[in-house]
Amino acid sequence: MLTAILILWPAVAALLVLLVKGQGAKKIAFGAALVELVLGIYAWINFVPANPGTQFLLNLPWIETAGISFKVGMDGISLLMVLLTVFLIPLIILSTFKHTYDRPSSFYALILFMQSGLLGVFTSLDAFLFYFFWEVALIPIYFIAGLWGGENRIKVTFKFFLYTVFGSLFMLAAFVYLYFQTPGTHSSEEVVFYQLTLDAANQSWIFWFLFIAFAIKMPVFPFHTWQPDTYTEAPAAGTMLLSGIMLKMGIYGVLRWLLPVVPLGVSQWATVVLVLAIIGIVYGAIIAIRQHDLKRLIAFSSISHVGLIAAGLFTLNEQGLQGAMIQMLSHGVNVVGLFFIIDIIQSRTGTRDIAAMGGITQSAPFLTVCFMVLMLGAVALPLTNGFVGEFLLLMGVYQYNAWMGAVAGLTIILGAVYMLRMFQRVMFGEKNAITEVFTDLTFTEKAVLVPLVVMVFWIGLHPNTFLNISEPAILHLLDVIKR
Repeated sequence: MLTAILILWPAVAALLVLLVKGQGAKKIAFGAALVELVLGIYAWINFVPANPGTQFLLNLPWIETAGISFKVGMDGISLLMVLLTVFLIPLIILSTFKHTYDRPSSFYALILFMQSGLLGVFTSLDAFLFYFFWEVALIPIYFIAGLWGGENRIKVTFKFFLYTVFGSLFMLAAFVYLYFQTPGTHSSEEVVFYQLTLDAANQSWIFWFLFIAFAIKMPVFPFHTWQPDTYTEAPAAGTMLLSGIMLKMGIYGVLRWLLPVVPLGVSQWATVVLVLAIIGIVYGAIIAIRQHDLKRLIAFSSISHVGLIAAGLFTLNEQGLQGAMIQMLSHGVNVVGLFFIIDIIQSRTGTRDIAAMGGITQSAPFLTVCFMVLMLGAVALPLTNGFVGEFLLLMGVYQYNAWMGAVAGLTIILGAVYMLRMFQRVMFGEKNAITEVFTDLTFTEKAVLVPLVVMVFWIGLHPNTFLNISEPAILHLLDVIKR
C-alpha cells in the first residue's frame, strides 16, 4: 500500500493545486512535495536491504480479462530511484520560487503529475503498467517545455515529442509480442516475462525494439539529438526534471525490462551498444568543450556521463551495474545543482554566454563554493559523489574489455577540461558591466543548493549507504540474466 500512496499522493496534490489561484500554488506544491519526501524516507527506514525481493508489494486486478494488473513494489533498485525522485522534486519546485510563471497552478500541477508518473515507472512490476506510467510521466514535460520554454520551444518540443513517441511505439510492440508468448491465459507481469525462454533470433529483434525506446530516453549516441535543444529551450525547472530524473527512466528500463527479459539478445549486441556508448562519452565531451552557452555545455556533458552509465549496464558485471546505480544518483544531484546555478547566473546577468562573464566569485562567495563543489562532483574528484560511480563504472568496463575501459576513461580527463575551463571563465577574472552588481545567493537559493552539496559529500564519503541498498537486487538481477 505504501508504494501506491507514493504514486497517488502527488496526483491528488496536483488536483488540489489546480484549484489554487495565483502564486499560492507554488507553496501548496512545495508542501505536497515535502510530504512525499517524508513518505519516501519512511519507505527507506522500513526497507530491508538484505532482502533482494520486492517489498511494499501491492497487486490489484486492473484489466482482469487480459491478465494485466496494477502490480507495484520496490526492490533496492526501485527504492534508490524513488529516493532520488522524492529528494529532487521539492528542490526543483523551490528553485522556481524566484520566477513568476503565467498559469502557476497549471505549471506546478504538471510537475506533481509528472512525479506520479516517474514513481509509477520506478515501481511498476507489470509491463503494461510500466508503459502506462512511462507515458504519464512524458505528457507533463511536453506542456512544461512547450508552454513555458524559450523562443524555439514549439519546434524543439515537437522534435522531442516525435522522438519519444517513436521510442514508445517500439517498446509497446515488444511488450505486446512478449505478452503473447507467455503461457496459459497470458500475463504481463515482470516475473512471467523473466521466465520466458525465447530463441536467440526473437530475442535479438526484441532487444533492439526495447533498446531504442530506452536509448532515446537516456539518451545514448546516436539517439541523442533531441536532448541539447530541449534542455536549452525548456524552462530551468523543466531542464532539471529532464536531466535529473527523467533520463533515469531509460537507464532503469534497461535494468528492469531489457537485461533480464532478453539475455540472449543482450549477449549478441552488448559489444555494439558499448561501442555506441563509448562514442557518446568522447563525442559529448568534445562538443561540450566547444560550447559557449552554459546550458548547452552541461547538456553535452550529460550525454558523456550517461554514455558511461550505459556502457556500465552492458558489461553485465556487478561493478558496472552498481556503478550505474550510484552514478544515477550522483548525476541527478550534480546536474540539477549545475542547471540551477546556471539559472541563477542567467537571472542576474541576462545571459548564458560564457565569454560575457567573469569575476563573479568576488561578489558571490557562497555561490562560488556551491558551484565548485557541484562542479568537482561532476568531474569525479575523489571524496565526491562522481568519483564513486565513475570508478565502479570504469572498473566494470575495463573488466569487460581493457581497451574500451581505457577509451571510456577519457571522460575524466575531458570532463575536467571543459568543467574547469568553464568555471575559470565564469567565476574568476575581472568584473565587467554585467557582473559588476552580481549578488550572492538568497536564502531560498541556499535552501536549494545546500542539500545538494551535502549529498555530493554524503555519496562520496559514505557510498555504502546507497550501494548496500541496491547490491542484493543487482546480484539477484545478474542471476536472472545468467539463468
